[in-house]
Amino acid sequence: MHGVILDAASLGQDLDLSPLLNSAPSWQVYNDTPAALVDERIHDANIVLTNKVNLSAANMQNAANLKFISVMATGTNNIDLQAAQRQNIVVSNAVGYATPSVVQHTLTLILALATRLNLYQRDVQVGKWQQSKTFCLLDHPIMELSGKTLGIVGFGELGSQVARVAESFGMLIKVAQRPGYQDSDVELGYPRLALEQLLPEVDILSLHCPLVPETEHLINQETLRLMKPSALLINTARGGLVDSTALLAALNSGQIAGAGIDVLPTEPPGKDEPLLSAPLANLIITPHIAWAALESRQRLLIQVCENIEGFLRQAPCRQVFTT
Repeated sequence: MHGVILDAASLGQDLDLSPLLNSAPSWQVYNDTPAALVDERIHDANIVLTNKVNLSAANMQNAANLKFISVMATGTNNIDLQAAQRQNIVVSNAVGYATPSVVQHTLTLILALATRLNLYQRDVQVGKWQQSKTFCLLDHPIMELSGKTLGIVGFGELGSQVARVAESFGMLIKVAQRPGYQDSDVELGYPRLALEQLLPEVDILSLHCPLVPETEHLINQETLRLMKPSALLINTARGGLVDSTALLAALNSGQIAGAGIDVLPTEPPGKDEPLLSAPLANLIITPHIAWAALESRQRLLIQVCENIEGFLRQAPCRQVFTT
């Protein structure tokens, strides 16, 4: 069995890959793989590991020996799953490995925006506190989370755990109904509302759903108009869930109060990304690091090894579909 890792650098330089490299007899490891080189690099592979490198139907057709793909992430939107199923290629992913890290980062963004942390830090750095006539600065309004309503879109592993932690701050939780599903009116004791009903009621909206055709640009000009001017938007899921141009306009106009974004539609982003066009006091952007705690990446590595071992035993685990 010959394996290829297409984007090993996405796991970080501080992770020991030896358990992974011991899971199959032969490996070719690439730190990153441009789209133009995918065919060449997977041509003879039996096993392919990818985090964010796309594998299209054409890529798979050109890899006659390919039998197994393990996505080094939960989302599988970079794999043509229908093509893999047609070719009897087993696809597995990773599940729940980064929950503590993502929950921590989600609350970090919420807390930073609620306390105006970036603005007060900037004020200290430029000497405003040192020049103050009182013992403190009160230039930027701070919002208490207690009693505020947190709306969650995507109530699986991540969304439900964010809700649990947010409750410890005294927040009220409401959950969005899934597009195309007839959900119950209550989810684990929390009200479940259609998105257009939920948005006007929330003080903070946090996205934790997958990026599929039904959720692309779920947050757009129309849905942003439904939110309170005091509301905050948090996205640690997928960049394509949010229309960047619409969000930029909403932040500039005061249509919503702020946003904390860990993901963008194209990563790494290009110069044409609207949200990076100019610094905004009410926008915090982090470089897709919600999942990136060392402990989470170690759990990811363990799951990928288990996926490979399961495939080699002809007992696949975390299989995305059944071939």
